[in-house]
Parts: sequence; C-alpha cells; structure tokens
Amino acid sequence: MSQIARNLTDCDDGFLNGSRHLIHDRDPLFTRSFREILKSSGVKTVKLPARSPNLNAYAERFVRSIKSECLAQIIPLGEEYLRHVVKEYTEHYRSERNHQGLENSLIEKPHGVVDMDSGVEHPERLGGVLNYYERRAA
Repeated sequence: MSQIARNLTDCDDGFLNGSRHLIHDRDPLFTRSFREILKSSGVKTVKLPARSPNLNAYAERFVRSIKSECLAQIIPLGEEYLRHVVKEYTEHYRSERNHQGLENSLIEKPHGVVDMDSGVEHPERLGGVLNYYERRAA
C-alpha cells in the first residue's frame, strides 16, 4: 500500500495531484504509513465513521448517475479523455442538474439574480450528451 500511495501522489501523473482530500472507509489496507505518505504530499485523509451505511449510498448514487447519464453514451479513448468526461459530468451534476432529493433544486445555486424576462438558453456539455436549460442572469 505504501507503493500505491507513492503512485497516487506522483508529481508527474499521480491521480491525486491537485487533490486536497481522500475519503476512505475503515479497511485495514489504509495503514498509517499509507496515510503519512499522502499527508506528506498535502493530501488529507478522511476516514469514514464506523457503522455509517448511509454514507455509501451517496457515492453509489453518483456512480449510478454518471454511468447511466454519461458513460453509457461515450466511449472514452484514453485516460486523459475519461478524466475530462468525469470532470465535465461532475460540474454538470453539481451546478446544472436538478436533484429530486433536494426538492428539484441544484446542489450549487447560481450566483446573482436570474432575469425571469430573459429567454431560456440551452447550453450543452460533451457535444450534447449533457443538456440543461437556464435563464440569463440579470
């Protein structure tokens, strides 16, 4: 696991480059040396609380959403493109996609006042795979 931690924080192509946190469960594989290597590279590890089954449900819901709404319609040709697709979907998920569990509202509310008299725009992401509708800000 120490080697895995070094690979994750590699300065050239580490998966956790630019990341500040790593959330993990209570698996014994996440040893003290693993956490120390991550800490030395500026990544704070956050261990999930014991006996918290509902925490996993949020992660599983996001994975199900990205698979059905995005990855089922795209064939990623390489890791760099897959990272781009996941980043675009994450931005869409947080700031453009309505969530029924939040009373059909957005996770991150738009800044500014929305002009209700303006026309409705239809921006898209990933070449039309992700669509949404919005009004211009006043």
